Amino acid sequence: MIELGKITGLKGEVSIPGDKSISHRCIMFGSIAKGKTEVSNFLQGADCLATINCFRQMGIEIENKKDTVIVHGKGLHGLHAPTEILDVGNSGTTTRLISGILVGQPFESKLSGDESLNSRPMKRIMEPLNRMGGNISSILRNGCAPLYIAPGTLHGIHYNSPVASAQVKSAILLAGLYSDSGTSVTEPSLSRNHTELMLKEFGADIHSQHELDTTKATASIHPCEELFGQKIAVPGDISSAAYFIAAGLLVPDSEILVKNTGINSTRAGILKVCEDMGADITLIDQRTEGGEQIADILVRTSQLHGTTIDGDIIPTLIDEIPIIAVMAAMADGTTIIKDAAELKVKETNRIETVTDNLKAMGCDITATDDGMIINGGNPLHGATIHTLLDHRIAMAFSIAALTADGTTKILDSKCVDVSYPTFYDTFEELL
Repeated sequence: MIELGKITGLKGEVSIPGDKSISHRCIMFGSIAKGKTEVSNFLQGADCLATINCFRQMGIEIENKKDTVIVHGKGLHGLHAPTEILDVGNSGTTTRLISGILVGQPFESKLSGDESLNSRPMKRIMEPLNRMGGNISSILRNGCAPLYIAPGTLHGIHYNSPVASAQVKSAILLAGLYSDSGTSVTEPSLSRNHTELMLKEFGADIHSQHELDTTKATASIHPCEELFGQKIAVPGDISSAAYFIAAGLLVPDSEILVKNTGINSTRAGILKVCEDMGADITLIDQRTEGGEQIADILVRTSQLHGTTIDGDIIPTLIDEIPIIAVMAAMADGTTIIKDAAELKVKETNRIETVTDNLKAMGCDITATDDGMIINGGNPLHGATIHTLLDHRIAMAFSIAALTADGTTKILDSKCVDVSYPTFYDTFEELL
């Protein structure tokens, strides 16, 4: 538990740890590539460390030197059968993406995680992977992990995904590397595209396209002989940067420069929402490295106003909705968030956890089936925040605490280690 209170005047620069989504993929793709993959600014969070441990169990040598991670890949067919259950911890990304690789292997494997992970839906990947000829099943027959994966013979398919999900898309594309023909995934709207960008860097035959008359997006991959190790500098994670963006906007007399942050258009929906809410935000030194867009983000205290957040922008900010809800609570007017039913199957049901905790702080908020309605502008007060071990709830309400009257207690605050182990230390740089 940590206790926080109202402050003013956050000033300075912060460097955000590496992007979690990209860090996961560096390990996975490096492991099935030929040769050495060298990764700088790798996120040393619990989820990404779980990915490292899983591939070590399958015979991949991975040197974790903290500032640099070196993966000694053994090629597409170089993994060995694990002797124990692969422990994915709390990481849905590890579970779903690694499943796409494991269905193409000539050995059996089992995946399991913590209680939260093992309650999250896996049918969304099991169905398309089994349609490809994979052999993946829920051991408890409830559509969740633990998962059992046996060897199969994969063939290419065209899958129309009912949801815009980078994890579903990535699992299918990775299985496509082991298929006998091309594989494609069409989404109702474009989800984060780190897999497509990075696999191309590793040498995969992969391409994407948008349909001209709709918002649908299709990614296609063809099996290849080999992937090849790369040198990758992981940009700062915009999902982690979001908390300092919000702090800079909400805490009086603040000015924060968030350095080296990934602003990939499939991830940067929060920047558009901030703009729509009247935020004072400037992008500085925009550039592209390894296919990923990066910038420094300058934020200053702003008087925000309500907005409506829905439709195609939702997949680009789904992980940021808890902190967006906090911003909305402090903004003038009403903010409506909809089309975000995916929040129900995150580490917690984030519609419920956000609503319950903002109500505890005095916010006028109503949960809906696919989002929430927030009537902002009323002062928040301190409360006891029940994170339910959800890292994004802990961080979002830590920012809320900085603007609330009285003291706020964040229960189980240590859960931030999942994605941002130095989160609370970073504030010391700004006080």
